[in-house]
Parts: sequence; C-alpha cells; structure tokens
Amino acid sequence: MNKDTVVGLLLIFGLMIGYSVWFAPEPPEEQPATEQKQEQKKEQEQERVSEEKEKDTQRQREDEGEDETRTTEQTQQQASDEIEEEREQAQERKVKKGSFSHAAQGDEEFFTIENEVFKIKIANQGGRIAQVRLKDFKTYDSLPLYLFTPDSSEFSFEFYNDANQIISTGNYYFEPVWYNGRDQKKMNISGDDSLKFGMRLYAYNPDSINDNEDAGYIEYVYTVRGDKYMLDMDVRFHRLENELRSVYGNNVVDLTWNVHLRQQEKSQKSVMGGGSTIFYRDNVGDVDDLNERKDDEESISTGVEWLSYKQRFFNSMLWSKDNSIESAEFKTREKIEDPDPSSHYLKTMKSELSVNYKSARDNTAEFAFYFGPNKYQRLKKYDLDMQQMIPLGWGFFLLNWINRFAVIPVFNYLEGFNLSYGIIILILTILLKLILFPIAYKTYMSSAKMRVLKPEIEEINKKYPKKEDAMKKQQSTMALYKKAGVNPMAGCLPMLLQLPILIAMFRFFPSSIELRGQGFLWANDLSTYDSIANLPFSIPFYGDHISLFTLLMAVSTVLYTYVNQQNMNTGQQMPGMKTMMYIMPVMLLFIFNNYASGLSYYYFTANVITFIQMMVIRRFFINEEAIHAKIQENKKKPVKKSKFQQRLEEAQKQQKKK
Repeated sequence: MNKDTVVGLLLIFGLMIGYSVWFAPEPPEEQPATEQKQEQKKEQEQERVSEEKEKDTQRQREDEGEDETRTTEQTQQQASDEIEEEREQAQERKVKKGSFSHAAQGDEEFFTIENEVFKIKIANQGGRIAQVRLKDFKTYDSLPLYLFTPDSSEFSFEFYNDANQIISTGNYYFEPVWYNGRDQKKMNISGDDSLKFGMRLYAYNPDSINDNEDAGYIEYVYTVRGDKYMLDMDVRFHRLENELRSVYGNNVVDLTWNVHLRQQEKSQKSVMGGGSTIFYRDNVGDVDDLNERKDDEESISTGVEWLSYKQRFFNSMLWSKDNSIESAEFKTREKIEDPDPSSHYLKTMKSELSVNYKSARDNTAEFAFYFGPNKYQRLKKYDLDMQQMIPLGWGFFLLNWINRFAVIPVFNYLEGFNLSYGIIILILTILLKLILFPIAYKTYMSSAKMRVLKPEIEEINKKYPKKEDAMKKQQSTMALYKKAGVNPMAGCLPMLLQLPILIAMFRFFPSSIELRGQGFLWANDLSTYDSIANLPFSIPFYGDHISLFTLLMAVSTVLYTYVNQQNMNTGQQMPGMKTMMYIMPVMLLFIFNNYASGLSYYYFTANVITFIQMMVIRRFFINEEAIHAKIQENKKKPVKKSKFQQRLEEAQKQQKKK
C-alpha cells in the first residue's frame, strides 16, 4: 500500500469516525456493575413491564367496552375519592366567576373514534384528543402502541373572560355535538367515508337560553377519515366578542400542547436518528428542530406552519392550515416531570403557541393532526416537508439524494415482492456493488500497477537510504510513476467516491420503519440490535450485550483488510500502519454494537461481496504480465511536462540549492 493510498484510507476512516462521534448520543451515566445492582435492575424492569402491561390491558378493555369487576372495598374507595373530588371542585367553583364558570364541574367522559389505522379518545374535560393508539403497531415488548395517554398529555387555549379571569379550556367540561348519526360514545369509520364530531364549551349555561344558537361557545370540530392518519380540527369561536380577550391584550389566544412521550423502541436512545425532539416548519418554509441529545428550548417569532413531536419511528404533528400561529416557544426535557416510574416515559415536549384571533362575532382557526409512522413516502405526499424529520442526511445534498432517489425507491420496489427484509437488504447490497463495479475495477487495476512497479520502487529506496535524500527519493519515485503512466492517487479517489454511499446507508437503515419488527435469521428486529448473549455487566462504550451481526461485520472487515494488504503490498507501508488498519474493525465493533442490526448486516454482506468481487476481478479481469508490458511501453514514450510540473521542478531545484 503506497503512502497516498494510506492517506486516503485514513481520511475515509477519520471522516466516518468523526461523523459517528459527532452525531452519536451522549452516553448515559455509568452505574456500578455489581451483581446486586444488576439483580435489582432486572427486578425493576420486570416490575415495570408487568405494570405497563396491566395498564395497557386495562386501556384495551376500556377501548373494547369491557367492564372490569371490582371488589366491594375498591368500590367504596372509589366513592370516597369521588366525594373528595367533588369537594375540591366545589371549592374551586367558589372563585370562578363570569362566563364559562358553569362548565367548571362535571364527570369525566371519553368519546372514542376508530378508523382503520388508529383509535383516538376525546375527553369531555378540555374537549381534547386525550389518547392515540396506532392499531397496526406495537411497542418493542409487544404492548399496544400509544403515542400518548390521558395522563401524559395536555391541550388547552388560554384567554381572559369577561370577569377578567384567565380561562384555560383544559380545566372545563365540553359538551359533545354529533354531526353524523345518533348520539353515541363509540364511533367507527372506514374506507373513503368521513365522520365529523364536535366538542363545545359554552360561555353560558345553554339550558338557561331558549335557543342554543344564541349562546357563545368555543367548539373543536374533528373530521376523521376512514383510512387516513391525518384528521382535521377546526377551532370555532362563536359569539365571543364580549367573553374572550387576549391574555396579552393583542389579537391572539395562547395554545398549550404538552406531551410526555412514551418509549416505543428497545434502542431508542442509542441509534442514529433515534432521538426524540421537536421539529417545526416556520412560515418562511424552513424546517428545523431542537437538539435531540439534551434539553433544549427555542423561540420562533416569524410564525410556525406546523410542529411535530417526533420519535424515532412515529410522530404527533399539529398543522396550522391557515397559518394562524404567529409565534411559538418550544421546550424539550429529558427529566420527565411525571413522578410515576412505571409510566416509562421517554421525554417531555412543551409548546406555547400564539394563535391569531380576530375580535369579531365568529372566527375559525383551521388545524389538522397527524398521528402516525415516519414513513418517507407517506410523509412526502402531504407536501409539507414532513419527510425531513427522517434523518436521511439532509445536511449534505449528496447523502439525501442517494437515499431519496436511489435507495428508497429500490427498497420500496423490492417490498412489493413480499420478500424477507433480510433478502431485500442482500439484493440491495448486490445492486449497489454492481453499480460501483467500475469504481472497484479501477481501484484494483491501480493496485495491480503498483504491484508491478514494486521492484523498481524498492531499487529507488535502496539508492536513497538516507533521510537527507528523502527529496531525491520522492522525485525519483514520482518520475517513475509519470514515465510509467501510473497515477498513485487512482486507488484513493474511487474509495472517496464510495464514501457518500457508505454514510448514506449509515443514515438509512437505523431510520427505516420498514425494518421495525422484521426478523431475519437470529435477529428478532432488524431496526434494533441483535443480542445473542446478555452480559452480567456493562462494558464502557460497548454495552451489556453481544450483537452477532456486528461481530461478523468486524471479523469480515479484519479478513478483508488482511487480504487487501497482501494484494496492495508495494513495500511502502508506513511504520505501524498495518496495526492501525486492524484497530479500525475493533472500533467498529464498539460503535455498532447498539446500532440497528440491519445496518451491521448490510456492512457484513457488503464486505463478503467485496471480497468475492476482488477475487473475481483479480482472476478474470487483471493480467499483471500484460500490465507490465503496457508500463514498459509507456516508459519508452516521451513524457510531456505540464506548466505546473515545470514550476514545481524549478521550485524543487531552488530548494535544493539553498
């Protein structure tokens, strides 16, 4: 391996290491790895899973309308709690005056709307969407997948009423309004049909008014379609010109949307693109996000078109269809404020939005929600740049072009054949290697030329053994290359050309929801690490498990490095370079152990195919005797010197004289 090729390889490895380190999540604080603490950790995790399953089973039963039997003692306790709650509400009502005060008390009820892809619960307290369950997905431990639940979400408008009190709609009880069919608490919709349902908060008790249309109210009108993840929510302000005033005295009302995100993935915090954060697009059309690796906050004064609480594979998005959000403040917090550890919440998201409101008789703010998966083609069709939430390398155009226009279309095409995703990755790898074959051929041809010139290079090294003759040795070597028609950088350039593809795959596989829950061979889920053995302790930077695909990738990299060094040995290796080349696979072993097994599987198959490709090219495409003869012919031809080379040689002569 010549010096220039080594420099090129070092540059490639340096870029890969720097890229992974720069975007790697912050490591969690190390815990003492004693057997007692490990046992406690396992017991706590088992208790957590058991409690979570019990909670989600209860939610499923409620969704399906099952009534759970209770003991007499539980019933009595519930009655006691209800009495105490009524006392608290009565005390609270004493200080509430003016409009909306009649709605400060009530019994909590939920109204369920189910379509083909999700099941949502709308609470009469606050009129909000209190719970979202995605029907086609489950968590990593096979539980129902809830984006959020009633006790982990908040959605309310804030403003002053006519008694100069701040009203937060989340504390008041709305009344249901059915636009389709009869009154019912459970509604189903499918196919191309749509369903409209409203939750209305009256400014005064409608029972005291002869015609309800004379009463002022705030109404959330939800429109759900049978097979869509997107639903509309129109916020209507009717006849509130005297009962509603802005908190800050301008023509806006404040909207608060807070959610405690639930952990859905096993390796949520340890993979590329796995961080949870807030994405948004401002009214200028730029998409940006908050730091996903630590607590962050940001204020937007130019207006916001949409915001999303993004997780690795799912997101909850609020879209202002009429651009009524004039400003916004976003916050993310790693330290969950809910004290219940069994909830297993991942991160807290907070948004404070200023929504434009005109002091007129009637106003409507048009919103829409998206509750669903982060699938590229699905998000792209909304034409809102939502697909930029998927980390495909948007910071560098070449990376996202490779993923958007090559990898994703081919991947989706192969999905149509109902193949195993392990086979799809194998086919994709073969196709990429075929496309890169000309580059690989050029690399191997360059190494073959260098091997042919090895004896002559060794003669030059013997001729100039002293350090002070380094300049003469370099000049003689470059003259030999020039005369033989060999470019020493020809082997390095193809490697650099392949680098964007390597990094593009590094971004694609961990963020591909298609791999979620898909098993192959011993891996149960290609979107997370494949653990063949759990360690009783945690190794720093490695983890507490062994990933077999990562191990195979590291071993295959070592074998390829060995064979490649034997083929490219030109006698010019730098001291210690061989050792450095073998350190790289060990580093990859640590870096990839917690990454998606689909990514490690791809690099492993790429190494195997590259090894086979190298053997085939050397056996059937490269004739070193013919290359040697060609080089000898080139030596006989006169060498034309460029003006740059002439200036370079002149500078070298001047340096030699000095």
